Amino acid sequence: MRLRASWPLLRATAGGLWQDQPGRLALAVIGIVLGVALGVAVHLINASAAQEFDIAVRSLSGDADLVIRGPRSGFPEQLYPKIARLAGVRAASPGVELDAQLAGSRETVKVLGLDIFQAMQVQPHLLAEARGTILELLKNDTALLSHSAAEDLQVRKGELLRLQSGARILALRVVDVLPAGATKQRLAIMDIAMAQWRFGRLGELQRIDVKLEPGAAVEAFRESVTSMLPPGVLSVTPELEAERNASMTRAYRTNLDMLALVALFTGAFLVFSTQLVALLRRRAQLALLRALGLTRGALLRLLILEGALVGVAGSAVGVALGCFLAQIGIERLGGDLGAGYFSSATPQLNASAPALIAYWALGVLFATLGAALPAVEAARRAPALALRAGDEEAALRAMRNAWPGIGLLVAGAALSQAPPVGDLPILGYLSIALILSGSILVMPRLAEAVLARLPAPGWPPAALAAAQLRATPRQIAVSLAAILASFSLMVSMLIMVSSFRASLETWLDRMLPADLYVRAGRIGESGYFTPEEQSRIAALPGVSSALFIRSQNMLVRADRPAITLLAREFVDGRPQPELPMSSAEVIPSPGAPPPAWFSEIAADLLRVRPGETIELPVGNAHRMFTVAGVWRDYARQNGAVVIDRALYVAATGDRRANEAAVYLESGMTFDEAAERLRASFADPQGVEIASTRELKAISLSIFDRTFAVTYALEAASVLIGLFGVSASFSAQASARRREFGVLRHIGMARRQVGAMLGAEGFVVAGLGVAFGFIVGWVISLILIHVINRQSFHWSMDMHVPWPELALLGFTLVIAGSVTAIVSGRAAMSDDVTRAVREDW
Repeated sequence: MRLRASWPLLRATAGGLWQDQPGRLALAVIGIVLGVALGVAVHLINASAAQEFDIAVRSLSGDADLVIRGPRSGFPEQLYPKIARLAGVRAASPGVELDAQLAGSRETVKVLGLDIFQAMQVQPHLLAEARGTILELLKNDTALLSHSAAEDLQVRKGELLRLQSGARILALRVVDVLPAGATKQRLAIMDIAMAQWRFGRLGELQRIDVKLEPGAAVEAFRESVTSMLPPGVLSVTPELEAERNASMTRAYRTNLDMLALVALFTGAFLVFSTQLVALLRRRAQLALLRALGLTRGALLRLLILEGALVGVAGSAVGVALGCFLAQIGIERLGGDLGAGYFSSATPQLNASAPALIAYWALGVLFATLGAALPAVEAARRAPALALRAGDEEAALRAMRNAWPGIGLLVAGAALSQAPPVGDLPILGYLSIALILSGSILVMPRLAEAVLARLPAPGWPPAALAAAQLRATPRQIAVSLAAILASFSLMVSMLIMVSSFRASLETWLDRMLPADLYVRAGRIGESGYFTPEEQSRIAALPGVSSALFIRSQNMLVRADRPAITLLAREFVDGRPQPELPMSSAEVIPSPGAPPPAWFSEIAADLLRVRPGETIELPVGNAHRMFTVAGVWRDYARQNGAVVIDRALYVAATGDRRANEAAVYLESGMTFDEAAERLRASFADPQGVEIASTRELKAISLSIFDRTFAVTYALEAASVLIGLFGVSASFSAQASARRREFGVLRHIGMARRQVGAMLGAEGFVVAGLGVAFGFIVGWVISLILIHVINRQSFHWSMDMHVPWPELALLGFTLVIAGSVTAIVSGRAAMSDDVTRAVREDW
């Protein structure tokens, strides 16, 4: 049947469907709208942020062909003249790079110290518009600000920019503001010598941007220069530099994309549920069309086209809504949606046409697939059987076959054990989709088995409800599936997030054993305590002891972000109980390399296990360490390695510290100690003092903010599923008008019929909640032990939030009962005689 020939039939059938069941079809469209909108919004925000980050990284490299990149601690500046004199080098621009905290704020700005004369050759776009004031940078304590930094920090030309340097505040005079086109990064440019002096980086560089002669072979030069580099210093192309920085957010972005697809999947199931119950009600009309000569294939195409039109309309609105939500999300939460990845730049929304078309097509595909299965069953049904009354249960007989669902469950269980694909849990998410789909497909057989064992109550409405449920298990399975889909997703996410939060609280208790913590700047890389300041802290009256920590980083792979190196002081030279170990501790044998404790992320990245030895770049030299254990770390998402601070000082000569864990004497209060500590510093504004309770509260608030988008995506998926529950109960009640008419004829009051429907809704919703909890618990195991482990390399302890789950389950059961009663009362509003006469 051609589309032109089918159009009148489509208008007649679908138009009648819209007139007869506008609410249910509207819910189906809303489901697709929300699913597509969430997918588009998350994708656009992620893509825009990643692109902005890529532009920001490339803007610092300028016209460079190669970047010599060192760790945060830097590398000797004597390497620069060696690189600059190599054959094939046209220009080389040395740089000091660090993130400095703003005084009295948790904001940071990237400080870039440049040799302005070399930078004009390699990064000319950064300074091209500031030629008139560029020589001002050679004066003491001056800086150029990027347009975004000046705008975000509300600092104008001629004003002071106050930054953290050590435990003091450094005031820089802004000599000029760069135009918006120079760089979108929040950047403060200084003379390189001034940056080294003022930020305690004398003799150190963090980067050298190299511009080669035209026609030079970049890869060959990179391989030749690698042998000259100290340990922990890498040579990378600007493209690899951008890719390396973007890789730290890839798992986070992928997980948000997958959660958005879950919402779209739930919307597709809503289309399936709505179309299924709609086709049951219209089976006589469709059978009449078959009897009048419409072929089975033509009817199938007609019904699938109905679902496709739902997808077309819903996807179009969803794309528009998604663009709007993406703009709001970037403005309110930033490019990282509150996770803290892209704090140095505010991206501009980049809505690419191919991405929007892809999500529109995906919404149409999901809606079409959701309508296809009910359409196949409706087309297969013989017209003579479909014209008979009471045919609803027989029309669903094909749903009794549980083997396809069992096959999907087995396949999902197998995929849950599969390794990651490109360091991403793609197969893990596929296993969740298969398990959820398989559970829905086996639901009719489960419903039949459970409902057959319902007891026979003595109260007539309840007895009729039990009889109805036992007689129509496959119709009931449609409502059960809707509840299962929504509640299982809710359960799985609640268990996963609750497990993560409980594990984080336990982790904080282990990692923060002191009474208070003193930091030279809570964030950024410019704060530190000198040895004299450390002695002053330890000798302060009322302080029992103080343990100091030095935080640096190590570059171990060119395609991965740097790993954090933590040089810590331990009581008796042992990490426990400060480190929450997830493996047995290995004590190195006499003569073996010294111990190092690896976070789970670092252990997975470097592929090491307790008892093995590994070479690490510490102090511009490769040094051997024994892997003494693996520990949980939820703070440093790129991995961390802990070594003894005395060993670090001996290897590097660096005696500075970033923070101190302070233990107080008995009777000394936090307020008294904090007051004495601030008084001991010449510039108290450069010191952050916090109690253990405050640090825990801050960490948990950051956790809640990071997962706010996850909560929103899950809430949307659950909302879509609850729409399906309402549509399913409403459609079934509408299809049972004849039954209600008969019951009214034989003497049942409306309140008794309502009580019967309430009992049915209670049982169905209760079973859906029970099955949904089981499926959700299984999915949570995959989220915790597969998705989370493969995405972020974290382990966590299982924690089931029983009170919250019980409250949600009870609410859903009550909602199911109320929905069934309301839907039944709407169906009973028709004339009783007319309802009975509808029987063919």
